[in-house]
Amino acid sequence: ESQDMQCLFDSILDHVPPPVGDPEKPLQLQVTTLDYSEYLGRIVVGRIHNGVIKAGQPAAIVKEDGTIVKSKISKLMGFEGLARIEIQEAAAGNLVAVAGFSDANIGETITCPNEPQALPLIKVDEPTLQMTFSVNDSPFAGQEGKFVTSRQVRDRLMRELETNVALRVEETDSPEKFSVSGRGELHLGILIETMRREGYEFQVAQPQVIYREVSGQPCEPFELLVMDVPEDAVGGCIERIGQRKGEMQNMQVGTNGRTQLEFSVPARGLIGFRGDFMRLTRGEGIMNHSFLDYRPLVGEIEARRNGVIIVFEEGVATFYALKNAEDRGVFFITPGTKVYKGMIVGEHNRPQDLDLNVCKTKQLTNHRSATGDELVQLQTPVDMSLERALEYIGPDELVEITPESVRLRKLSKKLVKR
Repeated sequence: ESQDMQCLFDSILDHVPPPVGDPEKPLQLQVTTLDYSEYLGRIVVGRIHNGVIKAGQPAAIVKEDGTIVKSKISKLMGFEGLARIEIQEAAAGNLVAVAGFSDANIGETITCPNEPQALPLIKVDEPTLQMTFSVNDSPFAGQEGKFVTSRQVRDRLMRELETNVALRVEETDSPEKFSVSGRGELHLGILIETMRREGYEFQVAQPQVIYREVSGQPCEPFELLVMDVPEDAVGGCIERIGQRKGEMQNMQVGTNGRTQLEFSVPARGLIGFRGDFMRLTRGEGIMNHSFLDYRPLVGEIEARRNGVIIVFEEGVATFYALKNAEDRGVFFITPGTKVYKGMIVGEHNRPQDLDLNVCKTKQLTNHRSATGDELVQLQTPVDMSLERALEYIGPDELVEITPESVRLRKLSKKLVKR
């Protein structure tokens, strides 16, 4: 057996065709990725289609609207493994990172200023999902985060716009709330998780799809959903997408025991589907989706969820209280968890919300119970991860996000009944 990857590298050289491009033609470099540096400003990354690029040379960028902006290659970098290294020159076929174009966007072309020739534009999908980011105002606000003010959250979101081209951030009527739009739950979830790891503390509301009016008719975004699933999961996936107003476009049965399914489905039908999909396919499924178009509203999509269990008073959850309430539903917390009034700690087994004291302690007596020495265990709580929390919350609920915790809570101190 081979001890290294030399055979793979040899196969790539033997079978993968070399990049097309003519170093003798005028420069054409298409921007495919954006990065940002505190020292260099916006950095564009892309492949040189034609020509040669040199550090310090004059160049121009052909914008999306056809206008030409002249500038200079202030810094040229190539790639060596995962690292960027400064270089002086690169020719057609190479991937490079270029500084010197502060307002460049994906799909635009860096070219020769004397003979500007644009390549066909790359279209970036428009945002289809919106969430409200706001300053954390729960009773535990500021206890776990490093960056907690509206100015700090705003600055971080604006900095994200430098490199995240499918993201939109808008101010709202309140200085403490920001409307953030993205390509889906996963897109926004990655941003939330990144900010959390950086020390930010904030809260987000339920994801909402972005509606538009087309020819005077209210329309919603549709996505082309492609799934690659094991054969035994095909029926369950088709049924679940059907419940979410999806329509099958294509189905191909492979020879390797897997099936590829294609659907057109409203974007709001995909909210919360990823978790279902992983359970249906036991983690073996692959799914991706891309924006299709805006179509007339398809009506209500059934949301199956019972009421929630809401904390009655601030304190620390006890084993005794959770054990006594096990027949009321399932919990998201364990004994010893700090809780506050209005915090959601479980799902009720009925449609209504339930206020519960999870901090109640057992009254101690000097009588010993006959069964006192028996080992009593709690049911395993539901692990409410960030992704699961985002798809679980209702319109009157929030997800509180800190570097240490992901909590669910009601929108206000006055508990709103569903």
